[in-house]
Amino acid sequence: MDKEQFSKLFDVAGMNILITGGAGVLGSALARGLALGGANVAILDLNLQNAAAVCDSLPKHKGVGKGIPVQCNVLEPESIKKAVEQSLAEMGTIDGLINGAGGNKPAASTDATHSFFDLTPDALRWVFDLNLLGTILPSQMVGRHMAERKKGVILNITSMNAFRPLTRIPAYSAAKAGVSNFTQWLATHMAQEYSPDIRVNAIAPGFFLTEQNRFLMTEKETGALTPRGNQVLSHTPMNRFGVPDDLVGTSLWLLSPASSFITGIVVPIDGGFSGYSGV
Repeated sequence: MDKEQFSKLFDVAGMNILITGGAGVLGSALARGLALGGANVAILDLNLQNAAAVCDSLPKHKGVGKGIPVQCNVLEPESIKKAVEQSLAEMGTIDGLINGAGGNKPAASTDATHSFFDLTPDALRWVFDLNLLGTILPSQMVGRHMAERKKGVILNITSMNAFRPLTRIPAYSAAKAGVSNFTQWLATHMAQEYSPDIRVNAIAPGFFLTEQNRFLMTEKETGALTPRGNQVLSHTPMNRFGVPDDLVGTSLWLLSPASSFITGIVVPIDGGFSGYSGV
């Protein structure tokens, strides 16, 4: 390796990357990080107005990639197809896909009013579909383009719940475990059937404060930790919650040439949660 090759290891400048769920807290942070690195990002989201707002928030100066808002329902193949076609029309090619769409809902979680035995098939299916099917379907559409070009990178977002299922959220934990398993399957499939230059990996965020879980971890009125929040931090050696920008470095690594011999892995980004036994 010479100095010029070394300087390009983590270079994403000029890459065209689609981000599903790109208007969310984590997706928008990844979009900003990639844009600052010179990548062009298509923000795919069910809410086009929110996608446009993320694009408007991206820094605009020399060397920064552009943002393109695209409406997309990750559970509807025709919607994904149109989103991919629009992205290709504006970008020319697709070099990377981040499957960031996902989430949970109270009706699929256990609490004082919902026992495990009362969780409905509709609520469970909603969580399974959004997280797992919402990762598989975009991978099919974009993966076909990558197979034709014989290169590309797919980055899935799973969760530490996939390694160690948390209490109260059985559907979300199971769905994210499915995403991790699918990551390994797709990495093998694309490399063996189409090209070893198509890589598929995943990141597994630990505990990040998002709009979805903020008031499970902190009190709405005071901002103090809830009992669950205290329990989480007591099992996190770094003793803090993650912030969205904590995902950027690892994601840039997995999307860039620096990880050219890495496929089929799931990287924890969890402040040490997965390495702590509790004693």
